[in-house]
Amino acid sequence: MTASTREDGRPAADVPVLNIANVLTVLRILLVPVFVVMFFVAGAQEPWWRVGAFVVFAVAMLTDYVDGYLARRLGLVTDFGKIADPIADKALISAALISLSVVGELFWAVTVVILVREVGITLWRLFGVDYVVAASKGGKLKTVTQTLGVGMLILPLPHWVWPAEWVVMGIAVALTVYTGVDYLVKARRAALVQS
Repeated sequence: MTASTREDGRPAADVPVLNIANVLTVLRILLVPVFVVMFFVAGAQEPWWRVGAFVVFAVAMLTDYVDGYLARRLGLVTDFGKIADPIADKALISAALISLSVVGELFWAVTVVILVREVGITLWRLFGVDYVVAASKGGKLKTVTQTLGVGMLILPLPHWVWPAEWVVMGIAVALTVYTGVDYLVKARRAALVQS
């Protein structure tokens, strides 16, 4: 399958850009500022606004799964979607990480490590440096643990839950680093095989 070909073999140009998968991707992008505003109401200290911010975050992350599923299932893969989807994903997780770090609920080092990996690999894929490798099971597990860890930190959970939050975030960081290195190694190896 080439960059401009769908999974069913038809050219991506035959698929209308205005389709349900792309609409969900754009919705996810539009939910990013909504999340940030809700998170910072009352200095991020009002529990109900934090719950509201979590709901927005959860709905946005759900659209990530749904739009990908629909794009593949209904043959709605487009060049726009291939570019916009990873941007939407990274914008949402970046906004959440930075927001949590700004209010002192997540170490900046954690945010920086995750953002460097996510933005770096996304740019790698978008610009086709060396060779693009398909997402691995480890990458999907990384996304799940990041989402779970960030979601737990957004919610105003009681103090006794905090150790569990940090265990999940620790696993997320470890998977983030491991899958990033693994991706680069596989991409470089594939490029050497192709040359």
